[in-house]
Amino acid sequence: MPVDFLPLFVYLLLVVAIGAGGIVGLSRLIGPRRDTAEKLSPYECGVPPVGDAREKFPMRYYVIGMLFILFDVEIIFLYPWAVIYKNLNEHFGLLALAEMAIFVLVLLVGYLYVWRKGALEWE
Repeated sequence: MPVDFLPLFVYLLLVVAIGAGGIVGLSRLIGPRRDTAEKLSPYECGVPPVGDAREKFPMRYYVIGMLFILFDVEIIFLYPWAVIYKNLNEHFGLLALAEMAIFVLVLLVGYLYVWRKGALEWE
């Protein structure tokens, strides 16, 4: 059984060798390196940086970011269901509709809970 994976292992070694040693290493050796003050200065969206890069952000910033990702990923599950709902309607139409209604209800309860706790308030 491990012998069956030998070609895959050899391919993986070849890919790593070409990627790290061949392309990156060769460009490092051959490519020109002309450091200037402008190249070495930090750049952020066309605006010169002001202050320390290690400033603390409020915890609320991260909570809102996590909530956005959580609800965004859960809403993505609605799209494939909506695409195949016509085919589901022939066999399991009412069951599929009930399952999605429960899913949306759980999302709504979670959203209302977060809203009531004040996690979406931006001060």
